[in-house]
Amino acid sequence: MEYSVLGSSGEKVSRVCLGSMTWGLQNNQEDANQQIDYALAQGVNFIDTAEMYAVPPSPDTYGATETIIGNWIAEHQNQRKDIVLATKIAGGGLPYIRGGSAISGQSIIEAVDGSLKRLQTDYIDLYQLHWPNRTSPHFAKHWPGQVSFSKVNAEAEENEMLEILQALELCVKAGKIRYCGLSDDTPWGINTYLKLSQQNDLPKMVSIQNEFSLLHAKDWPYLIENCVHEDIAYLPWSPLATGLLSGKYAGGKRPEGSRWTLIQRNGLFRDTPNAHAATARYVELAADHNMSPAHLALAWCDQVDGVTSTIIGATTLDQLKENIAAFDKPLTTEVLTDIQQIFSEYPVPF
Repeated sequence: MEYSVLGSSGEKVSRVCLGSMTWGLQNNQEDANQQIDYALAQGVNFIDTAEMYAVPPSPDTYGATETIIGNWIAEHQNQRKDIVLATKIAGGGLPYIRGGSAISGQSIIEAVDGSLKRLQTDYIDLYQLHWPNRTSPHFAKHWPGQVSFSKVNAEAEENEMLEILQALELCVKAGKIRYCGLSDDTPWGINTYLKLSQQNDLPKMVSIQNEFSLLHAKDWPYLIENCVHEDIAYLPWSPLATGLLSGKYAGGKRPEGSRWTLIQRNGLFRDTPNAHAATARYVELAADHNMSPAHLALAWCDQVDGVTSTIIGATTLDQLKENIAAFDKPLTTEVLTDIQQIFSEYPVPF
């Protein structure tokens, strides 16, 4: 296993980050225990979760994933120090989480304490804002006209960000969290937080996790360049495009228990003709080079300049084994050239 530095934190994290959002819905405690044990045995030291999980989110599964991880931690206290544990506070819009309110200083304090209790730990290594209070160009809102940036009150947003940073500082000083990060945000969000941190001597955001894959590479090059030069760790999530790049949804298939059989909060917006056409080409390319489609997609993501650690998830232990193994087998120049040809034909397929 190879390791990278988590932005300006100085903390070393594995190039593979174990995602957990299926635990508590598609996976139970025993499944999660097996996945954590296997991942750690392979050198993975980075685990990502969120108070909102399991996914798709619901009142019944809110906090379930953190609780499952907490149960594992309670049985493995001696290994807690070896794990970089990341979680996230939910943004506004879910009525069963703090009445659907936006992130505020008070909600940070409440959410941190709730996560610590469920995780059965004294501290969180990386505490992230799951999505910003303003509408951001993610979850199918990256097309022109989907977000009206000019209607955002930038001053009001900055005031909210300052309040959030001040609350995070209280948590850092109390020893409840070590580092802070973003998720589903933009260059403006990154740079505004950095500015406010510098101006007010507050914690600096050390990372951002956004959706990134062969089918959804909108963060390249501008946001990733921003991360590289500002020492922000870039953490891709959904590198298999919710399983699409594995090829399992080809021809309208919906394998039993797969994510696309579940009701999605934002709908199946990745389910487009171009996305399936691009995936078919990548699946064919993988076969030509005697590798799985998942290996192709994950190894491609890992080699992108600026990527720190890729968040992977699996519903079976066999899937997890295949996914982790992909990071030990870099793609050849020939394969990367072939990928670029397909990518140039389908740069934004959903």
